[in-house]
Amino acid sequence: MQTNWNPTSWKEFPALQQPEWPDVGESEAILKELATYPPLVFVNEIKSLQSALALATQGKAFLLQAGDCAESFLDHSAQTIQHKLKVILQMAVVLTYSTGVPVIKVGRIAGQYAKPRSSPIEKYGDLELPSFRGHIVNSEQPDFNSRIPDPSRMIQAYNQSGSSLNLIRSLTKGGFADLSKVHTWNQEFVSSSAEGQRYETVAFEIERALRFMAACGINLSKERVLQQVNFWTSHEALLLGYESALTRRDPASGKWFDLSAHTLWIGERTRDLNGAHLEFASGISNPLGCKIGPATTRNEVLGICEKLNPDRIPGRLTLITRMGADKITDLLPPLVQAVREEGHPVLWTSDPMHGNTFSSSGSGLKTRRFGVILKELKGFFEVHKDLGTWPGGVHIELTGENVTECLGGAEEVFEHELDLNYSTICDPRLNGRQSLDLAYQVAEMLI
Repeated sequence: MQTNWNPTSWKEFPALQQPEWPDVGESEAILKELATYPPLVFVNEIKSLQSALALATQGKAFLLQAGDCAESFLDHSAQTIQHKLKVILQMAVVLTYSTGVPVIKVGRIAGQYAKPRSSPIEKYGDLELPSFRGHIVNSEQPDFNSRIPDPSRMIQAYNQSGSSLNLIRSLTKGGFADLSKVHTWNQEFVSSSAEGQRYETVAFEIERALRFMAACGINLSKERVLQQVNFWTSHEALLLGYESALTRRDPASGKWFDLSAHTLWIGERTRDLNGAHLEFASGISNPLGCKIGPATTRNEVLGICEKLNPDRIPGRLTLITRMGADKITDLLPPLVQAVREEGHPVLWTSDPMHGNTFSSSGSGLKTRRFGVILKELKGFFEVHKDLGTWPGGVHIELTGENVTECLGGAEEVFEHELDLNYSTICDPRLNGRQSLDLAYQVAEMLI
């Protein structure tokens, strides 16, 4: 970590994708208030994630990072969070059972309220409005007043992140994630599908194995690893004022930690080597991710590694590729080779969603094709197989609800069905059936 770093040193660098608060005094007052609030996560939790990710860099674990594109203030029920958690747990069980590899479960949850945008302006017919930047900044409603950045939303984002974390901790440590209850993780709309029935078979096999262990005299009630799961949270470190307000120095180690989430990532639009986002990230001791798009050069990726992990600490840095299905096999190999040659202990994961988004010609809604998502994943795995490196994880946008936002899948969503249940406030997500289908496909690639 940099010795001259502090939580606000990023202000000396160009900061992209930051909101223009109409009242700077109000936003500064709110950030000062946030700086007095309790942490959302704890240093010991962050360190345990770092250790798990270090194993993944050695090919001994696999990272499943999944959740909403952008969390909504309006869809924050316990049921919504529980359904999302169910899908992620189901995917993790499928991957672990099929491959025998431990799965690190990280949610895009309890803080994913800010979104970068490709343009500061959005058009609605003849109306031009400031872009929607996530509920931590403004509202998605298509009127001018709703799009005015409101710093008080940062307080609401903190509060809702805290309540989400409380529920997640209760569910993952309080019996909901008990392996003997794997059947209860299936939602009704998933259980009636081919993917759900395939999952039920896996659940039955797990329960049969547990019964066998009990019959052999093993007291399963004392095996905490069977009754609880470690589940960590993540979001994009986009809104730098918010992130720095929740960054605290650990008294035991003297290191700085961003206590808004266990791990954070820097996006494709803000990974400038001389920019504020990498400057901020370089000084916190959380494990970090960085998105790597098709324009990334060898020098850039090596610069990112040196900036974010100069001490080459295993588990510190995850590079999340988002190349596009037609480009990944050409563009990724030289980057992987460069990182390996320089000895950086990077965890490589694939985001097969963001490089494959398009607008439907019929409805104009943004969508993604399930088959194209799989194509990028297959390219990612092929590259690593050819190079003898470990394809360490996947980074997926999904929901536990029965949405119709991404096309295809075994229970196919057609283009004319997109508007049946299109509820995302930003980018299209996989539904539960598609998510399970993807987990089986990834498991087969890993075997």
